[in-house]
Amino acid sequence: MERYADLVVKFGANVQPGQILDIGSGLGKEELTRALTASAYRRGAKFVDVYYWDPHLKRERVKYAADEVIDFVPSWYGERALQLGEERGATISLSGPIEPHLYDDLDPARLGRDVFPRVKEWSTVINERTVNWCVAPGPSPKWAQLVHPDLDADAALEKLWQQVEHVCRLDEDDPEAAWHERSRALKGVARRLTERAFDAIHLEGGGTDLTVGLLETSRWIGGGEETVEGIRHMANLPTEEVFTSPAPERVDGIVRATKPLYTQGRIIRGLSVRFEGGRAVQIDAESEADADILRTLVAQDDGGTCLGELALVDREGRIGPLDTVFYDTLLDENAASHIALGSAYESAAGDEDRERLNKSAIHVDFMIGSAEVDVTGITRDGERVPVLRDSTWQL
Repeated sequence: MERYADLVVKFGANVQPGQILDIGSGLGKEELTRALTASAYRRGAKFVDVYYWDPHLKRERVKYAADEVIDFVPSWYGERALQLGEERGATISLSGPIEPHLYDDLDPARLGRDVFPRVKEWSTVINERTVNWCVAPGPSPKWAQLVHPDLDADAALEKLWQQVEHVCRLDEDDPEAAWHERSRALKGVARRLTERAFDAIHLEGGGTDLTVGLLETSRWIGGGEETVEGIRHMANLPTEEVFTSPAPERVDGIVRATKPLYTQGRIIRGLSVRFEGGRAVQIDAESEADADILRTLVAQDDGGTCLGELALVDREGRIGPLDTVFYDTLLDENAASHIALGSAYESAAGDEDRERLNKSAIHVDFMIGSAEVDVTGITRDGERVPVLRDSTWQL
């Protein structure tokens, strides 16, 4: 626990002496939260501010709040995020569901409208690069039983922790050195993709036939990020992806999810989305109620039905080979290529194209990659260049 906390604080968020650290945690993750707090203070943090999320409170709100206020969020939550950016603070968020089936009986339309605890101001802070941040898995008992239903509670939690230890490279003699090596590899792939300056990326196979147009200044990012103050950090730990921000109006075709999507406290299986002229015009799933959740979620604003991210993942990472569905976006998105509906990352485009990037209060990743899905780059002359085959880089 202490080694993991130190890795997240030092290498993930890279908390600096004198910084304020914000920790977003959840009930059932107190032990890890305390370990992170201790690690941050040992590194010289000025103050550690912890926010614990209780999913039962959201349940009561969705059940009983008046319909006209179900999407209301008090302004001070957004101001808190902006203030952290002004203070040049750091933030750590612990991922992983706490009560996986708590919302199964709720009205999907109302559930889709209540996006809290996400606030749109976090997109502003991230795009302005004023905080060094990291999202890392925070195992909890009910999450472990969701992932490993064939094991008893204690064995399931132990196995989930073992998997987190493995994917975060804590089983290496020097985890930081192992991450630096993986980071260099991802940065190399991102550099080669950027140098190719593809006009579009085509994904095909397994029921997917999707073309994602890129901007002239789209750049690929992988292996870590940097704040405006030059503080390097890993926004995701673990991370196995390279990503870019596409041209939001140039997305056409159909895409089928290759893993279940856990969002808004519900598991969406069999997800498929059809795009025309950049917009998601049809969203389907095995359950109509689950499809309604995503339909309502993306209807939050004008940018919700457009793409903000395209990310590619190869087979060399540690998550995919485990052949485990984690029902957690952080781990599942770093096991397979994915796209995100909603807000784009400004750092993945040049200054002249940033106004064209998609803007939204939401950012919903879902997994679309597998060994059966070929990824091909299309040049501005129409040449087709293999990028991923059998989840292996071809560049």
